[in-house]
Amino acid sequence: MTSPPRRRRGRQPSAPGAKLIAALASGLTTLAVIGLVFSALGLVLYISPGPSRADKSPITVVLRKGSGVAEIAGELQRARVVANGPIFMALAEISGAAHRIKPGEYAFPVGGSIAKVLEKLKSGDVVRHRITIPEGASAAQARDILLRSDVLVGEAPEIEEGSILPETYEVLRGDSRASVVTRMSEAMDRTLGQLWDKRQPNLPVHSPQEAIILASIVEKETASDADRPKVAAVYINRLRQGMKLDADPTIIYGVTKGRPLGRGILASELAADTPYNTYLHTGLPPTAIANPSRASLAAVLDPPHTQDLYFVADGTGGAAFSATLEQHQRNVQRWREFEKARAQLRH
Repeated sequence: MTSPPRRRRGRQPSAPGAKLIAALASGLTTLAVIGLVFSALGLVLYISPGPSRADKSPITVVLRKGSGVAEIAGELQRARVVANGPIFMALAEISGAAHRIKPGEYAFPVGGSIAKVLEKLKSGDVVRHRITIPEGASAAQARDILLRSDVLVGEAPEIEEGSILPETYEVLRGDSRASVVTRMSEAMDRTLGQLWDKRQPNLPVHSPQEAIILASIVEKETASDADRPKVAAVYINRLRQGMKLDADPTIIYGVTKGRPLGRGILASELAADTPYNTYLHTGLPPTAIANPSRASLAAVLDPPHTQDLYFVADGTGGAAFSATLEQHQRNVQRWREFEKARAQLRH
């Protein structure tokens, strides 16, 4: 009699789909490993130093408004800010920085990582330039400074004499000259408004514009911070007494309209009947003769109380002040003797 077949011992038959699940698990594991590898590689590329070069000065790149990440990547690669434009572009997209980049002029340190480059681009850490209008510069001279700038664009508008505040202003490449003039005018309006509100009572200066005119004369008469208030007091006292201002800088402005004279004043110019001849006409000239500083405006609107009506250079960079004509004439004589001695030393 035949015995029944024995069951084989060993593995049980696989459940349906087990092989597929195992294959998927294996594939996912592989993909995860690959993903980790690429993530690690991306992190390395993200924080690794950029290209090096012998010249360690910052690399300047201008990114135009409206440029996309591909154009930006190309510009940075050409300038050797980054080693590989496509990698930069990919990392910018992955990090979410691609659509947060701000246009402008940038200065990148040599060897900066992509992470640092993107941080600068996202924050808009652009190059800031400076435009300085010196104290006492005329409108013509201020306009020349704006025209010489290779950072600014557009036409330079005509500037009203005394309408802008001499200062150092931060500008960005591509700013318009007109917008900078507007900022300078607004700075003057703010400064003058603050000082005008705190002015001394009963000054012989009846409007903010008259304050600017007198301050411009003070500005051109002295560069000494110590003497500025004293010079302002002299002119305030003269205006109160109805005396002529006798200010040489107004004569020069009548001749040059704000350009340097480059020589001494001629006798014919002192006698010329122009609106700016304060040796002939009482009171203020019709306009400012320069753009006065805050210090000169403050000196005019809050002058010290003195009896002085005259001043002349004292040979030390300052001035000698006097309340009487006799004392003034003695001061003038000392100045002439000083000038004579200096001329002899030169020869």
